[in-house]
Amino acid sequence: MRFMNTLAKSVLLTTSAVRSLTVIAKPSRVNKTVLSVAADNRIMSAAPLSTQSFPTEMTEAERYLFDLNGFIVIRGVLTPEEVREANEVIDRHEHEMVERSDAALRNAVQGTKLYGSGPGRKDLGRVLEWGAESKVFKSILGHPRLVPLFHGILGKGYRMDHLPFVLCQDHGAEGFQLHGGTIDCETGEYNPNLAYSCFQGTIRSVLLGCNVMLTDHNPGDGGFCVVPGSHKSNFKMPDGMRDGELYSEYIIQPVTKAGDVVLFSEGTVHGALAWTPENRQRRACLYRFAPATCSYGRSYMADGESTWPKGIYEDLTEAQRAVLEPPYANRLDRPNIESDGSVKLTTRSKRKRQHDRDVFGTKYF
Repeated sequence: MRFMNTLAKSVLLTTSAVRSLTVIAKPSRVNKTVLSVAADNRIMSAAPLSTQSFPTEMTEAERYLFDLNGFIVIRGVLTPEEVREANEVIDRHEHEMVERSDAALRNAVQGTKLYGSGPGRKDLGRVLEWGAESKVFKSILGHPRLVPLFHGILGKGYRMDHLPFVLCQDHGAEGFQLHGGTIDCETGEYNPNLAYSCFQGTIRSVLLGCNVMLTDHNPGDGGFCVVPGSHKSNFKMPDGMRDGELYSEYIIQPVTKAGDVVLFSEGTVHGALAWTPENRQRRACLYRFAPATCSYGRSYMADGESTWPKGIYEDLTEAQRAVLEPPYANRLDRPNIESDGSVKLTTRSKRKRQHDRDVFGTKYF
């Protein structure tokens, strides 16, 4: 099925609950090419020139709304042209989609509201390995509109944790049973691999979902859904709620336009509703990011090496490359994206680095 994308004027169609999560921040910096010198530990950046302005820090409103709800909608991260380009690339790779048709791969329980009318979700991977066709998808790694939020939620030195992929749902395709939670919504046990915390004004999420919407998600369409505030819940979810059978009034489908991005803590219970539009395929590209020292996935060790699949490294900016570092502490020569878009190594003194060599015979302890 070929995707037909209709670009309309940006109109926010939302319930009051979701509207409260929308943040349009005042611009305060301009993304530009940065050419820095090695003496300052800065790495030359080949970021494209742009006249679009973005905030340099996560705003107070963004912090409040993310801490309150466990997710936030950032409007218009991708331009209409970028949305169109991404969908045209997906069209060319549509034959590579893999439908989750086997019973062992289904994401919802048959006969429940989230199951839909039967078709499985379609997954399309390797979106960062298509050479020049991956440009829009790679832009998310260090997108200047998102970097301040990544820093505010994950800290500097954040890293890509999972291989991103495109989620596709045709008419009637199943959603995804509710899952996740700092307190696991199924077992009621604390889950340190997904946990959300906020201590003395510092937000941290051990794993952050980043849903880049490539089609409109209008009221009642289905797709990504979330239980606001569940990142702070202390109890397991009531029976029947994970399948959407009970308490569905507490399960929210954010209303989004193509180009919007939904950031959500994996400590927030989330899932997907069955897709209802008859002539519009749902498309969203899902990324997951983690703090510098955290790791859930292990694809950064592809084929036993400490590296992602090699095709990902083509045509990257230094900022994008920095996000592909494996997990280790910032002070151990980790490249950090700065507020101006440049990249700077965070390091220890030369004497301490030499001490490691003297003691261990290696560059790092």
